[in-house]
Amino acid sequence: MGKKTAHEDLAGLVANFARERDWDQFHTPKNLAMALAVEAAEIMELFQWLTPEQSAKLSKKERAALADELADVFVYLLRLASRFDIDLLEASRAKMKKNAKKYPVAKSRGIAKKYTDL
Repeated sequence: MGKKTAHEDLAGLVANFARERDWDQFHTPKNLAMALAVEAAEIMELFQWLTPEQSAKLSKKERAALADELADVFVYLLRLASRFDIDLLEASRAKMKKNAKKYPVAKSRGIAKKYTDL
């Protein structure tokens, strides 16, 4: 067996963390999806009352809080993908190919519309 990728190494670390605490029983797909949504909402909360300019120039403390919340989202995403044996990197590459077809450069460049409205 070859060397683990950084993605596989992190997914293993996260899985082991949950297993050591006997949390697998709580990490059902439904609960993981809900936890993921809650953590994503915590990212939104960080930006909630900021102007667009303020949101682009976070303080060191705000960036640290954002990093923590992004990590929480990533961890739950890894757990959920793992439950269904989904390789997130492979799935993301496949999704980008689909997106490229839905949003061809000639039709979508500089336009913030859904592909159905292009």
